[in-house]
Amino acid sequence: MTKRLDGKVALITGAAQGLGLAMAETFVREGARVAVVDINGDAAHAVAERLGEAAIGIAANVTKTADVEMTIAATVEKFGRLDILVNNAGSTHANGPFENVTEEEFDRVFALNVKSIYLYSKAVVATMRAQKSGVILNLGSTAGLRPRPGLVWYNATKGAVHNITQSLALELAPDNIRVCALAPVATETPLLATFMGGDTPEKRARMLGIVPLGRLGQPSDVANAALYLASDEAAFITGVVLEVDGGRCV
Repeated sequence: MTKRLDGKVALITGAAQGLGLAMAETFVREGARVAVVDINGDAAHAVAERLGEAAIGIAANVTKTADVEMTIAATVEKFGRLDILVNNAGSTHANGPFENVTEEEFDRVFALNVKSIYLYSKAVVATMRAQKSGVILNLGSTAGLRPRPGLVWYNATKGAVHNITQSLALELAPDNIRVCALAPVATETPLLATFMGGDTPEKRARMLGIVPLGRLGQPSDVANAALYLASDEAAFITGVVLEVDGGRCV
């Protein structure tokens, strides 16, 4: 039986853990070959080794131009093409008053969440234009759609991601390059405690109270949504910010 990503090559940033790892596993399961990119090179290589011949691990800092260009070149050299770029790498600042976020933290979060998309979009577009096809998936958040107190600057980065996604979708549509974003609600990843300002039963209960389906997201929820948007089944879908949120934004 044909798999949903047969013949496709994907590069996923921040793919050694959390959402990126779930997407890498799902994409390989569905027939893609995947470049697992992460700042933790040992972890990236370990994931790739576990995924087998369909994956390579690459250590890179996604906020550095040279590293970004190197990952794309290495992927194309290994697999011959690049069909899907997933800008998943990102971070947040601690949940708390906006004035407590240092300038250094502000710069770090914007670099990881926004500048990395700028760098990767610029670096990948020539390859995708030459192929006359491509998909760029950006990781947004419900925080960019329904902001909550305590994460002001993180919320702002995700609002930027959504706007960038829609703007790129318009600009790249004539090249048959689709650009979409995923907007997950709080999901069981290593960043969850930072988002909530600590992981306690009380804080989990508060978070669950704003999700109509009554649970936190799982990495597989986001990976399955990414699989659909990356596949040819979504060939007429671009510029969307897909909420993966159990009804949070309704």
